[in-house]
Amino acid sequence: MTRWGILATGHIASRFAEDLRLVPDAELVAVGSRAAESARRFADTYGAKRAYGSWVELAADPEVDAIYVATPHSAHYEAAMTCLTAGRAVLLEKPFTLDLATSTELVETARAAGVFLMEAMWMRLNPMILRVVELIADGAIGTVTGVRADFGVAGPFPPEHRMRNAALGGGALLDLGIYPISLAHLLLGVPQHIKSWAQLGPEGTDENTGMLFGYDTGALATLSCGMVGLSGQTASVTGTTGRIDLPEPFFRPGSVTLHRAGAEPETIVADGAGNGYQYEAIEVQRCLTAGLTESPVVPHATTLEVMALLDTVREQIGVRYE
Repeated sequence: MTRWGILATGHIASRFAEDLRLVPDAELVAVGSRAAESARRFADTYGAKRAYGSWVELAADPEVDAIYVATPHSAHYEAAMTCLTAGRAVLLEKPFTLDLATSTELVETARAAGVFLMEAMWMRLNPMILRVVELIADGAIGTVTGVRADFGVAGPFPPEHRMRNAALGGGALLDLGIYPISLAHLLLGVPQHIKSWAQLGPEGTDENTGMLFGYDTGALATLSCGMVGLSGQTASVTGTTGRIDLPEPFFRPGSVTLHRAGAEPETIVADGAGNGYQYEAIEVQRCLTAGLTESPVVPHATTLEVMALLDTVREQIGVRYE
């Protein structure tokens, strides 16, 4: 049995708690928040035994094996470091931190202490995304020559909203753009060439961002994210002998459609259980049972490579966090 703690009590924390009920040998035992009342309400709602009014108290609970950190990303570094230094395994919501330097520090801390740490990039553990990877590896569409993905939301967000707040790592890139970037990285690796453009809001955070990744193989990734209009939130992967289409939302697709050259399209349908967060909890528990300190599916190197790409795009579009 893996005994879980959840740090933070917002929307994503709630969805993770819901899906944790679908995970065999998982138990939610404690919740931590900077507001004791919020922690108690969350604990009562999801059946946790204990509620703490501080992160330190949650991390110090000897009956907690792993902690899911679900704070806004501006607090990821502090929250994760609190848990790691207390010896708790950490599943850290994406993006890891606001930049590569602090993400690297977390990884080095976890490695030095021999404590498990994984980014909660749930897309990389989704069965349908893994099926896409498998199809490509099997040669279903030949050599990948292009990836297209978009993630735009409608807004508008008020000035005080975290999505517009530079102090909270606001903007479309870290919150939404990480998904198209991660998909391109998963299928094509690290690009050799990056070109980016963005419309910035009055707070200096990006509202509408386009990215073009080029690879020395000749492959291209055309990616976008924004918070000025609801996009299709779809993706497609083009190969020399076919294409795979991922419908909305591409990062948690209900199906994928395979187009092989000269054949009728084939649609593969997903199991519809849960919100999709259960798979990352299952992977954490599998790794802990095996005595691993990082996941081979979402390894530290992958997290840091994607973080470096985010840093590069931010530099190009002129976004600075406080």
